Amino acid sequence: MTEDNEQRYAAFDEYLRQGEPSKREAAFAWSTAIGLQDVDRLKTSDYLREVAARNIEGEITIDEAHRLINSYYRKKTDRSADSDATEEADKAAANISRIPGQVPEQPRS
Repeated sequence: MTEDNEQRYAAFDEYLRQGEPSKREAAFAWSTAIGLQDVDRLKTSDYLREVAARNIEGEITIDEAHRLINSYYRKKTDRSADSDATEEADKAAANISRIPGQVPEQPRS
């Protein structure tokens, strides 16, 4: 694992080692999702990791995390090949991060 990848996962390691069960479960899901993108040589953004941390901390739900990521890319104007690959990695990681027990919210009436 490269030094860049080690730093990328360091934030989630603390949750995995010492976090309460719900935080550990969410951190494992996000870490796995981001790791699967690395296997495909796709790099996730710092923004995704910030959103993931907010979800792990319980500040936002998994559905809110998905909405934030989708909104971020709808508003983004940079459309380079690298940007498109990062968008693909972020959206795929967000989808993979859904874990049993994190059921999508019911629509509000």
